[in-house]
Amino acid sequence: QVQLVESGGGLVQAGGSLRLSCVASGRAFSTYTMAWFRQVPGKEREFVSAISGRGSTTIYGDSVKGRFTISRDNAKNTVLLQMNYLEPEDTATYICAAGGILRRQDTMYDYWGQGARVTVSS
Repeated sequence: QVQLVESGGGLVQAGGSLRLSCVASGRAFSTYTMAWFRQVPGKEREFVSAISGRGSTTIYGDSVKGRFTISRDNAKNTVLLQMNYLEPEDTATYICAAGGILRRQDTMYDYWGQGARVTVSS
């Protein structure tokens, strides 16, 4: 069982930056692919980014490519999402997920956090 806790959300002006953190409990963190999704009420959950267990491979959603960077520190059981050049359209709850396969589909992930709220003002 893996428990995920996100932090780092908040309110920021358009063009600004935020960094989200997700800390995982449990063993074998480095065996999990870690991902970030985001959710807006009334819309489908959207893939943001994912990183392989050793951090050698990353993938991004088209809407965040070039602005967001995912990374991980396996010694600290932590995955980070650095978000730059934020836009009002990035406003959402950002949710950390853990799974076994590096994919964009949320069905590939087994464990989910509660989410961190990000609000970008114009």
